[in-house]
Amino acid sequence: MNNLLELDERAEKLTIDLPTAGIQLSALAWGPPGGRPVFALHGWLDNAASFSPLSPYLESCRLVAVDLPGHGGSGQLPHSSWIHYPDYLPLLLEALDRLGWDQCTLLGHSLGAGLATLIAALFPQKVSALAAIEGIGPLTAPADQALTSLRRSLTQLRRHPDRKLPTYSSCEAAISARHQAGDLSLEAARILASRNLVEKGDGVGWRTDPRLTLRSPVYLMEEQVLSILEGVEAPTLLIKGDRGLLVGRPEITERCQRFDKLEIVELSGGHHLHMDDAKAVGTVITDFFQREG
Repeated sequence: MNNLLELDERAEKLTIDLPTAGIQLSALAWGPPGGRPVFALHGWLDNAASFSPLSPYLESCRLVAVDLPGHGGSGQLPHSSWIHYPDYLPLLLEALDRLGWDQCTLLGHSLGAGLATLIAALFPQKVSALAAIEGIGPLTAPADQALTSLRRSLTQLRRHPDRKLPTYSSCEAAISARHQAGDLSLEAARILASRNLVEKGDGVGWRTDPRLTLRSPVYLMEEQVLSILEGVEAPTLLIKGDRGLLVGRPEITERCQRFDKLEIVELSGGHHLHMDDAKAVGTVITDFFQREG
């Protein structure tokens, strides 16, 4: 079903066919085809349109932002399985193969920043540079929480096999709900809704896979993530908001110490600062790209 809102006329709409995975990934692309290849990964419950405000400030780049499985216009993972972030990795690597990019720059926000960091660590030969916004590696949990996490996740999955997301009387009502539920402006909520609302009965609802709202079954431990981060060889930029989700998290300091080439920039803003102040974020990223070739 088509989206109800169309906000970015500059974007090219792409379909990345992944026949071996049984799903298709949708993406948005901006910039010259011969520009610097930048593969962008969005945050949890967001979609590719989250990079729309940033795209005018990366005009020398070929920016391709993919909808992660279960988000935006992309297909969903098999319903017999949990949705766990490592499941995204082989699909994203195949998407890069389909784009014909042997090497690229990775740009990620939040969940997408965690995924981009893992790709940079696991396959350093594929990544020329990494720009991470409000995230640096995946969420973790202590070992003594493993039983509780797995039990809670399985219980949720069994109780809600046909979980439904809310529906709303109008697009504006849905946009207002998204704005109130997260740390983002009303305009940012409108941009995200432009790629994620569909008609449902007499109202509208989200295209999102409902399983994304369930607890993850397994988390890595912090020690494992620290070990993985040592595999990142690419020059890395971390952009944090002074009111973002990385504030007050001591493990972020230790993670940053595992990078050989890391630049940290703190800007005024919250978790979605790349949407709410795209010019400031875009300027920092462009300067980083220019320095790193």
